[in-house]
Amino acid sequence: MALWREGGFAENLWTLVADDAAMPEGAVLVSLARWRREREHLSARTAPVGVEVSAGKDALEHLVEAADRPLVALRFDKFGDGRAFSYAILLRERHGFTGELRAVGDVLLDEIPLMLRCGFNSFEIVNAPTLRALEEGRLPKVALAYQRGWARGEAATGTRHWTRKTG
Repeated sequence: MALWREGGFAENLWTLVADDAAMPEGAVLVSLARWRREREHLSARTAPVGVEVSAGKDALEHLVEAADRPLVALRFDKFGDGRAFSYAILLRERHGFTGELRAVGDVLLDEIPLMLRCGFNSFEIVNAPTLRALEEGRLPKVALAYQRGWARGEAATGTRHWTRKTG
């Protein structure tokens, strides 16, 4: 598994910790369930603690609990499940999340530009063709977008001449 950020590959400084595993030293990433169960203990750590959120019935109502963490990892369990795209926008816009937003799981090349627009800024890559394309510098672009996005270099709201006001 490789960690990619816009601009290239990077070292992953975070350790994913299973719900039943002992807590190692350094920056850790725990599940939302473990965070909710051990929040007081985990908050007392001197090393940073991030939260991984999987799509599901409890995820949406508990996003606010993850918004104060330095890292939130949103899991894409399968290609057809886009709930993590919505969670990313909600974290950035509604909950004011300013930390690292990481896509984990089934991250595919064609989705990365859209993930960038939703506010993701790091990606765990396990898919071999996606990894190969990123190593070769082949990242597709979004040519035209009507909605405001979070990607670096996005045009500011109100400067898109092709949009029009409604209502």
